[in-house]
This record gives sequence, C-alpha cells and structure tokens, in this order.
Amino acid sequence: MTELAKKRPEFRNINAFKDLTTYRMTPAAWVSILHRASGILMFLLLPFIIWMFDTSVSSEYSFAKFTAAFGVGIGIVPGWFIKLVALGLIWAYLHHFTAGLRHLWMDVSHSAVNKQFGKTSALAVLAISLPLTLVLGAKLFGLY
Repeated sequence: MTELAKKRPEFRNINAFKDLTTYRMTPAAWVSILHRASGILMFLLLPFIIWMFDTSVSSEYSFAKFTAAFGVGIGIVPGWFIKLVALGLIWAYLHHFTAGLRHLWMDVSHSAVNKQFGKTSALAVLAISLPLTLVLGAKLFGLY
C-alpha cells in the first residue's frame, strides 16, 4: 500500500463526560485561558475601577471616604469583600500584563514559537504574576 493510500486518522469531538475528566492541559493552555479570563474580569469590573480612581483623586474628603470603604465597607458590602475584589483586579492586571508580554514576544520572535519555550514562558508568567499578587495582596490586607 502506498503512502497516499493509507487511511488518515480521524479526529472527532471529545465526549464531555468521559474525556474531560482525563484531559490534562499544558501550562501554556492554562495561561492562555487565564489571560482571557483576566481580560474579561478587568472589563466587567471597569465601573469599580473608575469609581476607585474617581473617589481617590477628587478631594481629601473623598479620599477619606475611599479609605473608609476599604476599612469598614459601603452599605451592606463589608470592607474585606471590597479588598477581595481589589485583589482579584490586582491579579487580573498582573497576569494579563505578563501573559500579554509573553504573547507579544512570541509574535515578534520566530524562535520563541516551540513547545519548550511555550512551557517555560507559561511557567514564568505564573511564577511572576502569582507571587507579585501575593505581595500586593499582603500589602492590601495590611500584613506589612
């Protein structure tokens, strides 16, 4: 049988109940998915970001109100929840920024488009964004 006559393998859709439990994603896949999720999170929380900026720079009174919101909360929303949302925004920004730099580097450099660089750069994105988030989160929650 010639090379052209051999039957090519068929690829079908995965079965969500059977295959998703055993499917293991690479670090590059996780970073790519989290890059999209962080972009969506920042877009959806844009009104909160604008409120934080506007309240913090309007006047001394509004800045005092802003810092009090993080301390005791606003209405029925407790202060720790506002801090948690701000921590989510910090993570989203840091992850989106570092993953964006990774994607830009892969767009510019042809030598960066291979499996090994994809894996190491994805792990580097996680190794940079997560500890920076922890450090800034510790500052946000007043641990130092």
